[in-house]
Amino acid sequence: MMPIDEPATESAATAPSMPQTLKVEKTVGLSAIGFCVTQGDAATTLFAGMSDFAIHRIDLAAEKIEAVPISQERHNSYVMGLVRAGDKLISGGYDGALIWWNMASGEVVRRVESAHSKWVRMLAVSPDASRVASVADDMTTRLWDAASGDLVATWGDYETKTPHGFPSMLYAVTISPDGRWVATGDKTGIVLVRDLATGEIAARLETPVMYTWDPKARRHSIGGIRSLAFSNDSAMLAVGGMGKVGNIDHLEGSSRVEVFRWQDNVRLYEIEDNKLKGLVEALQFGPGDAWLAAAGGDNSGFVTIYRMDDGKLAAQEKVGNHVHDFVFGDAPDTLYVVGHNQAAIVKLG
Repeated sequence: MMPIDEPATESAATAPSMPQTLKVEKTVGLSAIGFCVTQGDAATTLFAGMSDFAIHRIDLAAEKIEAVPISQERHNSYVMGLVRAGDKLISGGYDGALIWWNMASGEVVRRVESAHSKWVRMLAVSPDASRVASVADDMTTRLWDAASGDLVATWGDYETKTPHGFPSMLYAVTISPDGRWVATGDKTGIVLVRDLATGEIAARLETPVMYTWDPKARRHSIGGIRSLAFSNDSAMLAVGGMGKVGNIDHLEGSSRVEVFRWQDNVRLYEIEDNKLKGLVEALQFGPGDAWLAAAGGDNSGFVTIYRMDDGKLAAQEKVGNHVHDFVFGDAPDTLYVVGHNQAAIVKLG
């Protein structure tokens, strides 16, 4: 961990309590890989996008917890992005489609078959649930009207190929809590922050350590920006991925997080973890931006809490298999995670 500057913090009297421990309270087997998750009306009702092409409902309050498809309708490939907009769920998949679902009935409300020309990697929804942003391997970011499904804007300022001439990928997207900004991150470590209303680029950040190219053994690359999160005050931006990798056939790199005061292009922290390795697939700031939760993994999974006053480790726990996504419960003392054939409830103490 290398502190480069100091973020603003709340006074000790008003700062939220800092998690000291993490504990896996319960694990639930899944019949497929859970790639993305969002909450229903109840904090204990989750919806997960899965590798069986379906959206599943998971009732964590049930006596027997199961992941049940909400409909016989499915994507034609992996479901990689899932957000909630009011009483609708919106999903995106490797089939390039976006689907709007009635959250209560599971009925398909709208299907945009060619939302992108290549794999959809992630979705993000604005705080007022009026806009949905999607990113895909066609290297475009698209903004959609969440109510009508109309395409509002398309932005394509990323290079379609890596510096070594191979197809690039656009993995991550997030929208700021104040609703003003949308950030995206690609395979080569480039972050663009745009004005959500105008599409103008407000900042360009670079995280080149998160991209590894092997010019000899495999002539192939690995890594990239896999997760993004704005702080609650929208002033900081956390970027998640993996450090440099020796053998690109495996996720053996250190998990890596970089935190920016993005409007000034100031890198506050570079954090690498050699203990629990792999990709950082999901990030979210805690109350008051006092801490940052990160989750991901290699063959196994992890959840980690980092303090934002110094960028150091506050708590960490293994979580069975590779974690792809998580959400907070009603209170930020509970995380619900999904990943490789497993969901889990993680308590912060």
